[in-house]
Amino acid sequence: MSSGTFLFIFCSIACIVGALGTVIARNPVRSAVGLLTTIVGIAGLFLKLSAQFLAAIQLIVYAGAVVVLFVFVLMLLGADAHAVREDRARVAKIVSGVLLAIMAIGVMMALAPHADQVTKFAPALPDHGTVEGVGRLLFTTGIVPFELATALLIVAVVGAISVARGRHTPGKHMKQVKSPRELFVGPLLPRDDTGRPKEVA
Repeated sequence: MSSGTFLFIFCSIACIVGALGTVIARNPVRSAVGLLTTIVGIAGLFLKLSAQFLAAIQLIVYAGAVVVLFVFVLMLLGADAHAVREDRARVAKIVSGVLLAIMAIGVMMALAPHADQVTKFAPALPDHGTVEGVGRLLFTTGIVPFELATALLIVAVVGAISVARGRHTPGKHMKQVKSPRELFVGPLLPRDDTGRPKEVA
């Protein structure tokens, strides 16, 4: 087995395992780790295709920025961000499973008439995978998806901050702030020269 084949098999397994871990894990931090594993595997596949620039961008942008953003949002929401009611979780699983089945059936029906046809790719351009080629594609035909992805990340961060602020906003159901005498008891209370606790305002 050549080194290129071994790299392809290893990165493919890493992508599949990481993707499954992202979806199946109940802990959001483990889901972020699974996403990071998938991103590293995709970077390895780019290396297999001799697209070193895309592999570097994959690690810098996604592993270095997007995953860190997800972890930041998880830390902002708190450790109970994964707590979901069982009935809502069951409904979400059923709905997502039905939608996935419908999409899979639709894709198979769309590809079935062309199953016996061979798709021939156009020859790769000399600047394929280079900085110039990626930049030209990104800022011409890919400018709209690129800006939409940026807006989506910004909206996600704003939503996470709003949820976090809503959880920590004092309401009627929250207890009033305790007085210093209720917070500090026993020997922690300040005392006067006679040894008696002072009256703290």
